[in-house]
Amino acid sequence: MQIDPRGPRFGAAVTSVVLAVVLVTQNPWLLAAQAIVFALGAADASPYGLVFRRFVRPRLGPPAETEDAAPPRFAQAVGLGFAMVGLIGFAAGITALALGATAAALLAAFLNAAFGFCLGCETYLLIRRLQPGRIQ
Repeated sequence: MQIDPRGPRFGAAVTSVVLAVVLVTQNPWLLAAQAIVFALGAADASPYGLVFRRFVRPRLGPPAETEDAAPPRFAQAVGLGFAMVGLIGFAAGITALALGATAAALLAAFLNAAFGFCLGCETYLLIRRLQPGRIQ
């Protein structure tokens, strides 16, 4: 499936704001909500994607190009992993772990939102290239 690459960037911008608020407030419930968003995104059902498709994309011109949906879905799963580590940190009272994992997720989201560089997507592509028997 092909997607408009501006959708994941929009989602990354919203995610960046949410994760920045988590860092400032140290609110585990907000991180849990973002973890749910990551899980939905990994299942190709991101609420941020829905907002983009319904309200933002109609106001933009058509995308200059499209991209495969698999790398952004993988990136959402990676984000979910970091959010889960953050939640474990909050639950265990290890604030440094919680904030460190949240900061790492924020860094990745911000790179995508601001510069169009998706760390999770690039990791997905690297893994695919390194698979045995895969034509380069």
